[in-house]
Amino acid sequence: MFFERHGGGERAILVHLDGQDPEAREDPQEFQELALSAGAETVAFVSVPRHRPTAKYLVGSGKVEELRDLVKAEQVDLVIFNHILTPSQERNLERVFECRVIDRTGLILDIFAQRARTHEGKLQVELAQLEHMSTRLVRGWTHLERQKGGIGLRGPGETQLETDRRLLRVRLRQIKARLEKVRSQREQARRGRKRADIPSVSLVGYTNAGKSTLFNAVTASDVFAADQLFATLDPTLRRLELDDLGPIVLADTVGFIRHLPHKLVEAFRATLEESSNSDLLLHVIDAHEPERMAQIEQVMVVLGEIGAQDLPILEVYNKLDLLEGVEPQIQRDPDGKPQRVWLSARDGQGLDLLKQAIAELLGEDLFVGTLRLPQRFARLRAQFFQLNAVQKEDHDDEGVSLLAVRLPRAELNRLVSREGMQPSEFIEQHTLQ
Repeated sequence: MFFERHGGGERAILVHLDGQDPEAREDPQEFQELALSAGAETVAFVSVPRHRPTAKYLVGSGKVEELRDLVKAEQVDLVIFNHILTPSQERNLERVFECRVIDRTGLILDIFAQRARTHEGKLQVELAQLEHMSTRLVRGWTHLERQKGGIGLRGPGETQLETDRRLLRVRLRQIKARLEKVRSQREQARRGRKRADIPSVSLVGYTNAGKSTLFNAVTASDVFAADQLFATLDPTLRRLELDDLGPIVLADTVGFIRHLPHKLVEAFRATLEESSNSDLLLHVIDAHEPERMAQIEQVMVVLGEIGAQDLPILEVYNKLDLLEGVEPQIQRDPDGKPQRVWLSARDGQGLDLLKQAIAELLGEDLFVGTLRLPQRFARLRAQFFQLNAVQKEDHDDEGVSLLAVRLPRAELNRLVSREGMQPSEFIEQHTLQ
């Protein structure tokens, strides 16, 4: 028989495994920040120098007894492991501690559940939670006997656990269907933006790198921004006007983290696709973070999982105000293309450089110039206006339209080719005859 599960609480003991494998090792400071973001009151932080995890408890039996005594002495409600626990390890530890035990995945899921604000965000979190829970349903149940017989009590002959699993499968199907609808709506919106030739730019980066602060500073928005992990879950899109380029759509997205649970990546695929379908990614990096190189690697891993690793990327080194002797600047590659921008989103230093770099990268295939269109090209003139590509119009003495236009070269070529013309006949103020 399993114990009756205790109610939730926020007094917690944090257990960190300090192994030798650098790939599996987690950051203890980041672990404490995660617990703080979840609202836990850390009573004790226990570091376990365990190099070979055990199958039953993950840690050795002696350490389990030590932790049990600490749980009782401190009267805590929760023990959090900075590691992935199997369902059986979680159950075994709960039997010994007689309190709730969650692992790193459960902790991150809890933070996501607290942060989700929109209907879509809540659905995505619930999907990840239910898929995580599906392997752990047996935990904590005291009524696994078959449903009782008798008038009004006869059931279908399945255990309570089987009933719960069946109901969970039904709910999972419902959520996935709703998220698929959200996904198709997002795809439709993206197609609309592409038809209007409005480039999309997404902010990506490690959690708490300052993406939302940068987003607010650039777009004059008021998206929630805080010095905590996963402050932003729900994607926000804003229109931004750039000099010499025109309008773009800037998207603020969820932050990444080391060993981001795969269930979360799957659940948030509709949101993350906003990044994978962008014309440019702004990889926001905490310039003051000592572990920033490891964080950069983790971001690239997640980008690979969502198929966005080959998109153009502009690195944005943020929090310049915390560094000494570093000025806002654009660093370029050997071809002169912007590669890295140093700025401070909080102080506003370097924001103009960021806009300049974005305009340069997105404007590579942009035509900016004046076209001379005789009156017989009135239909072509109307199409330029329809695309919002005309910045200014004048007329010469002969009544010829002088259109100052800004639009992608591919679009310009497409429009003019319909008139049976060649690019060389109109680019750079050539006259269409």
